[in-house]
Amino acid sequence: MIIKNVKVYTEDKRFEDGEIYIRDGIFTSAPEGMEAEEMIDGEGCYAIPGLIDLHFHGCKGDDFCDGTKEAIARIAEYEASVGVTAIAPATMTLPVDELEAILKTAAEYKKEQVSERADLIGINMEGPFISSEKKGAQDARNIISCDQEIAERFLEASEGLVKFIGIAPEQNDGFREFIEAMKGKVQISLAHTNADYDTAKAAFDAGACHAVHLYNAMPAFTHREPGVVGAVSDSGHVMAEMICDGVHIHPAVVRATFKMLGEDRMILISDSMRATGMPDGQYTLGGLAVNVVGNRATLVSDGALAGSATNLTDCMRTVVKEMGIPLETAVACATMNPARSLGVYDRYGSITEGKHANVVLLDKELELKLVIKDGKRIV
Repeated sequence: MIIKNVKVYTEDKRFEDGEIYIRDGIFTSAPEGMEAEEMIDGEGCYAIPGLIDLHFHGCKGDDFCDGTKEAIARIAEYEASVGVTAIAPATMTLPVDELEAILKTAAEYKKEQVSERADLIGINMEGPFISSEKKGAQDARNIISCDQEIAERFLEASEGLVKFIGIAPEQNDGFREFIEAMKGKVQISLAHTNADYDTAKAAFDAGACHAVHLYNAMPAFTHREPGVVGAVSDSGHVMAEMICDGVHIHPAVVRATFKMLGEDRMILISDSMRATGMPDGQYTLGGLAVNVVGNRATLVSDGALAGSATNLTDCMRTVVKEMGIPLETAVACATMNPARSLGVYDRYGSITEGKHANVVLLDKELELKLVIKDGKRIV
């Protein structure tokens, strides 16, 4: 396959006029012998790598925690259709046995996944080791302190799919020992935490390296109490997720955070729940009732934000068109950075020879025109 007449997004985060060559489902730099194969005229569109969402819960009526291979397949099909070609769904705070069953199902699904759907390349465990004070849409009845034996069970059940385990360090005096014990096995993130600056910084110094949806479900960032956000800023090895759906974070804060952390540490996520791609109405998230109107999802019980109803491609578009972040930067934060954070940049995240041939074409208005997954046109 040859995709001609496109603005190709390069590994140095620029667009260059050119062509893309694909053979046997991977990118190649050699066009020889490809004249008779499929030729696509990109009509001057932006050609970017397939997006990677490393924190979302579901879409089109399904949730990852429904715990069935059929649900994961439908989720993966929808995600690919909107240009998200690799996924690492997030779990909710559920009973440990239920989480183990969900992870085992995901591991079985991965052995059977097909190229027309987004690749399941990881799992982001948002609970159950979180804070009841900052639980958000998580079910407080299932919150427990971080526990190495339970974490090991999660890793075993997922057969290596779990890439992040979130904790609230202030909930457990032994958080440093927990982080140390899990080094080399899984990345530790700070998630749904009420930690102050000193506690969060101690967790990052101990080896935690990821922050779940920065600003949301954590203390406010103020001039005397910088909290988790300040600790992230002072910890150069930490990557930070941001939900940029236009609901969760004010555009000025998004712009300020890019200046504070730099584009290399930012990861765009959708945090989307099962209502994404569905009509307004009442849905569930982690067993809790959620009202959805437009792209705003809130708990029926107390009105707290309950994930988003926006896919990652729409979030990326919002970041550029409504928040003033350059397209080149936004693309990196939805492709390259999540791939690096997940440890899969050798196979995903850029239009580079030898990697999975996942390409998204966007027109000048950033509207989706074409999705190619493993060298096959699916949209």
